[in-house]
This record gives sequence, C-alpha cells and structure tokens, in this order.
Amino acid sequence: MSVSRAWIILLGLSALSTLVAASGLDGRWLAVAVLPLAGLKGHVILNHYLHLEQAPEIARGFSLVLGLFIALLIGLSILPSA
Repeated sequence: MSVSRAWIILLGLSALSTLVAASGLDGRWLAVAVLPLAGLKGHVILNHYLHLEQAPEIARGFSLVLGLFIALLIGLSILPSA
C-alpha cells in the first residue's frame, strides 16, 4: 500500500472518529466506539508510515501490543465508576 493510500485511510478513520464524537455518545460508550478507531489508525501508521510491513515479525508484535492496550483501555472504560 502506498503512503498516499494510507493517508486517505487515516483521513477516513479520522472523519469517522469525528462523526462518532459528534454523535452525542458520552462516557464509556464514546470510549468503546472511538478506541478501536484509534487502534486502527495506529495500525495503519505502524505498518505503512513506519514500514513495519517489511518486518512481519516485528509488525505482529506491535499489533499484538497495540490490540491488548486498546482492549485494556476499553475494559477500563466500561468498568463502573466508584
């Protein structure tokens, strides 16, 4: 994938994040909706701007850590507040 195509994908994901933020969701539901989009943007940046697609083992490691981090943040956001 070219850098231009990755940039277009990032623009689309950012627009989608903006739409979700403007949708009226708040609190934990906003986090549940926006955090996966942030993870996708991070994945695009890691693989196409930092060219980790050329090092698949490293890319898998970064994707695993990113996915676990996003899952942790989503889990923390849906916990009831004290």
